[in-house]
Amino acid sequence: MQATIPPTRCCEAWVDGTALPNPGRMSIGLVLLAPDGTRQEISRRLGRSGCNNEAEACAIAAALAVAEAAGWRRILIRSDSRFAVDCLNGRDDTATPHLARLLADIRRTMADFESAGVIWLPRHRNHDADRLARAAQGLPPKTDARRK
Repeated sequence: MQATIPPTRCCEAWVDGTALPNPGRMSIGLVLLAPDGTRQEISRRLGRSGCNNEAEACAIAAALAVAEAAGWRRILIRSDSRFAVDCLNGRDDTATPHLARLLADIRRTMADFESAGVIWLPRHRNHDADRLARAAQGLPPKTDARRK
């Protein structure tokens, strides 16, 4: 009789980055759903300035770092940044040197996982991560007419 090994469940992450003003102080918000179903929220000010695209990429990098530290081998990251998602999926690129380096670092980290993906979702479907990124700046959540 052969034992069956259940498939490894995937960690899921919803991420957002904010720079205020743009460029300005950067912060990130992460919502992670662990393979065992545990939910973790992270709201962090990055301590440096940059543009919104950099903040969005930093949020993706942070989700990967949390997953890696926890030993999770599979991750699906959702971001409302078309720029970051398109760059990481090979559909776009940047000529900005520090952003190009950051995105290359993220791609290398993703390659270390058994499975890692980044997909785009509409901003109004990323409310919790946005709320956390804004909270790190001391800002209230955005109000969205679609949520009413």
